[in-house]
Amino acid sequence: MSGLAKSYSHQRYTLSIIDTIYSIALLLIFLGSGLSLFLEDFLKSFGLPNYLLIAVYLLVISFLYYLLNLPLNFYTSFGLEHKFNLSKQRPRAWWIDQLKSGILAYIISLILILSFYWILGKFNQWWLVISIFWIVFSVVLAKLAPVLIIPIFFKYKKLEDEALRQRIFNLAAKMQVKLMEVFQIDFSKKTLKANAAFTGMGKTKRVLLADTLKDKYTYDEVEVILAHEFAHYRLKHIIKLIAVNSLVTLGLFYLIFKTSIYTLGIFKLNSLIQLSSLPLVFLYFIFFGVLMQPFEAYLSRRFEKDADLLALKVTGAKDAFISLMEKLAEQNLADRSPHPLIKFFFFTHPPIDERIKIAKSY
Repeated sequence: MSGLAKSYSHQRYTLSIIDTIYSIALLLIFLGSGLSLFLEDFLKSFGLPNYLLIAVYLLVISFLYYLLNLPLNFYTSFGLEHKFNLSKQRPRAWWIDQLKSGILAYIISLILILSFYWILGKFNQWWLVISIFWIVFSVVLAKLAPVLIIPIFFKYKKLEDEALRQRIFNLAAKMQVKLMEVFQIDFSKKTLKANAAFTGMGKTKRVLLADTLKDKYTYDEVEVILAHEFAHYRLKHIIKLIAVNSLVTLGLFYLIFKTSIYTLGIFKLNSLIQLSSLPLVFLYFIFFGVLMQPFEAYLSRRFEKDADLLALKVTGAKDAFISLMEKLAEQNLADRSPHPLIKFFFFTHPPIDERIKIAKSY
């Protein structure tokens, strides 16, 4: 099984790297060939108002990117998962999900990009105003996601197992977590992997328990994984991540503010206010994301380790934690002991073997 997990993991990492390089290449070609400027001029010939011009431009480049990236996307999200027997999703369901996610991504992107160009034309210190708006928007989106976004892709219902539901509420009370409800989510329609989450903010805070986990794990194992999720809340990891992501957003837009005068000239563009410069902004996002990925992965691993330790302290369920990790590793085909470079760049959680070792020594 470890060899199968290694093969699956290595293919995922390779595909992720290829996707990043391919996306950069497409953006460079689109900018360097003058296609971006041509598209802007062509759309302007229709006399569209500015907000509609932005909407149509974004729609065109999003659709072109989707088509050019479709083979890689299909293999990564459908072919690979079926190859390793991690999914039973049918092609028709996959296409429906693609349509849903595409529409949703377009709406969210359009809101952010419209705000970008509006603020860009109104404020000298636009980088600060845009950062604040994007940060607030992301927090609002996180709050609304459980009630607006997740139901688009999954059906979930109140957990019917009253004994388990009560144990989860008792655990939440023990960890001083205000929990609104516990739901079972139909993960099995898309993936055979197991997962659980404590998501939302304020009145949308809820536990989402995948049926692939609920049906195959003991009460003690479910309790310890949710103790881990509640630990993130108790340790204020969510607030800390919001703070870190806010600083990253500020840093990114400040970098664009200070350096775009030089990078625009490379592609014979005059100003960021030009719609044809939008792919350049996307390039900034990709390059900055690659640079920040190791730091964000390291921070996430630290948080995950702290959450493991608190979960073990609260539940005292060391054996259940170890058996949980063993089952998750097998069910999700996790790379239990990755190469240090793979861990450095890709792992947002400590590898399974490390988590088990810490639990055994706890």
